Amino acid sequence: MSMVPNMPKSWRAETKPHKFCPGCGHGLVLKALGEAIDELGIQDRVVFGCDIGCSLLAWDFFNCDTVQTHHGRTTPVVTGVKRARPDRICIAYMGDGGGYAIGSQHLVNAAARNEKVTAILVNNCNYGMTGGQMAPTTLPEMKTETSPYGRDPEETGYPTQGPEMVAAITREGAYVARGTVANLRQLKGYIKKALQNQIDGNGFSFVEALSGCPTNWSTNAKETWAFIEETMPKYFKVGELKVPAKKEE
Repeated sequence: MSMVPNMPKSWRAETKPHKFCPGCGHGLVLKALGEAIDELGIQDRVVFGCDIGCSLLAWDFFNCDTVQTHHGRTTPVVTGVKRARPDRICIAYMGDGGGYAIGSQHLVNAAARNEKVTAILVNNCNYGMTGGQMAPTTLPEMKTETSPYGRDPEETGYPTQGPEMVAAITREGAYVARGTVANLRQLKGYIKKALQNQIDGNGFSFVEALSGCPTNWSTNAKETWAFIEETMPKYFKVGELKVPAKKEE
């Protein structure tokens, strides 16, 4: 007897199976996002923006208004949509390169202005689509195509800790968290809170998701999950970093 996949209702079924590599964590992050959209009942209000890089493969994931932007420009694009249509629930979906490298200025300034949008950033410690080069989130001593002997912090600095940065520069009303595909229920909870924070009109909402890239890591399933569950959280602490105070009735 064939099994029918349990997909979020907000997903676009005819585009599945998705185009991400086997073992990639993007599909899990997008499933958590889809379930959060379903549970909040906001599908008809969502505008989903995705970046260049691996995240662009999400352009046809959802049955909702979608825009695929230039690399690093997803945050200002959805910010513009939100300012033009405040009733929309605007989501900026990107990788660590799009958010912490070429798009860092947009992330920083949107956070500083406390824009009422939700940004979701997938951290897999490398530039996945272009062959596995060193990224802002590459860990010390981690080998990539452009750091074959391991990342040396003395030469290239330390990995970017995005949620910590965003939490430091945002004002009251912002929501900031870091989840992981190793705990999908928790990650969905963080994404749902980030969307609810936008619905409530509080301020900027940001969720980083620790994810895997076995294609460029050259790891098998066991090694991939060990890196996500054991190695990454030692540097990238999982949890909520900033939660808006509850408004008095």
